[in-house]
Amino acid sequence: MSSAAARNPSLWPALAGLAAALALAAFVLNALGVPKYAVDYRPAILGAAIAVWLLAWWVNSRLSALSLQDRTLSLLRNGFVALSFGVVLLFLWEVLVRAFNVPFVLLPPPSAIGVRIANSLPVLAADVNQTIFKAVFAGYAMGCAAGFIVAILADRFLFLRRGLLPIGNMVSALPIIGIAPIMVMWFGFDWQSKAAVVVVMTFFPMLVNTVAGLTAAGHMERDLMRTYASSYWQTLFKLRLPAAMPFIFNALKINSTLALIGAIVAEFFGTPVVGMGFRISTEVGRMNVDMVWAEIAVAALAGSVFYGVIALAERAVTFWHPSIRGG
Repeated sequence: MSSAAARNPSLWPALAGLAAALALAAFVLNALGVPKYAVDYRPAILGAAIAVWLLAWWVNSRLSALSLQDRTLSLLRNGFVALSFGVVLLFLWEVLVRAFNVPFVLLPPPSAIGVRIANSLPVLAADVNQTIFKAVFAGYAMGCAAGFIVAILADRFLFLRRGLLPIGNMVSALPIIGIAPIMVMWFGFDWQSKAAVVVVMTFFPMLVNTVAGLTAAGHMERDLMRTYASSYWQTLFKLRLPAAMPFIFNALKINSTLALIGAIVAEFFGTPVVGMGFRISTEVGRMNVDMVWAEIAVAALAGSVFYGVIALAERAVTFWHPSIRGG
């Protein structure tokens, strides 16, 4: 960021604060490893940790207030602020757990979770392949596609809209733990039953959002299409579907998290000896909490990447929308 700092003199104090926060954080982490004989170092360690948090807060505030004309620098700044916020939370977690000697079974430090992830990459990769690349992706694609198609039909035929939406509200309220065992009995113990749970969870958010989005086009635009003697399908593809895209992408983003949660919970009710939900349930019974947190961390990372890819696609497709142009 040296060139950016040269063009923005107000960036130098933020960089100085960042360097001070990093040096103080290194001191805190090093002090946590010093044996506590007669002297209790906790007050100094906690005070320094609070100072790191306050410095990081100040740095992020200064960076967020900067007006950057370069779009690339602006994106880098936004990414850095988000990343530093998460890193500070992990730092405080590490400090509090180690300073107060929290039992490992209750809450392991992030460093132990990171070591567990590094030592269990083959197992984690197999679980991700079973849960995400099979159950989540298949169920997500089928559920969203089915919800979209049925929404088009419900828009075309009024009786379907009046009949399906109340049923959709009722089905969306069904608990996962109620439908997961049924799907296991219907589709077996492999990933197909988990994909079926994901289909149920993602179908109705897509249906409801698409139906709502198809009504987003204004009356003036519809009247203009009618003056051009446009058919229903021409109006749908050239006006109403483009106007509904923010609603459709909203459903896709909601479903990206619902699909992951549904697949993991469904694996608690029967699965082969692989999968993220299976691993979490078995390792909890063995008291291997670091492995449980490793699976949780990998699931959170995968869900964030999935959500981010959909958000990038939304920016590319709905670039015309005020929410995107304003961002």
